[in-house]
Amino acid sequence: MRYLGIDYGSKKIGLAVSDESGRVAFPLQVIPNTKKLLAEVVAICRQENIAKIICGLSLDFSGQDNPIAKEAKDFCNQLISEINLPLEFENEFLTSVFAGQISPQNKEIDARAAALILQRFLDRTKNNS
Repeated sequence: MRYLGIDYGSKKIGLAVSDESGRVAFPLQVIPNTKKLLAEVVAICRQENIAKIICGLSLDFSGQDNPIAKEAKDFCNQLISEINLPLEFENEFLTSVFAGQISPQNKEIDARAAALILQRFLDRTKNNS
């Protein structure tokens, strides 16, 4: 089962995919947040044979939604309506910071953050099975 991880941002979206066994997440790409975003992500889901979507949920230090959280939820809900796949949200707390520490000069930080979000989900669900 392949998963797609999403790190939603107002300007760019980071994407990551899992391996076929759903154990390891890999950065995929960063795409601009434009009017074409939904169609582009739908095409990627089909191309990569995605079975489930994991969307990063942006929370503040008190565990409440950040301002971008509503946009991310709205986008991910539109996406699953379009492609009819299961969706789960995963806390993305500090993933962009950690992604920047892994590779500070890399322009693909958002894709690395998406991979961290997805890997958190995979690790958490693997431990709960």
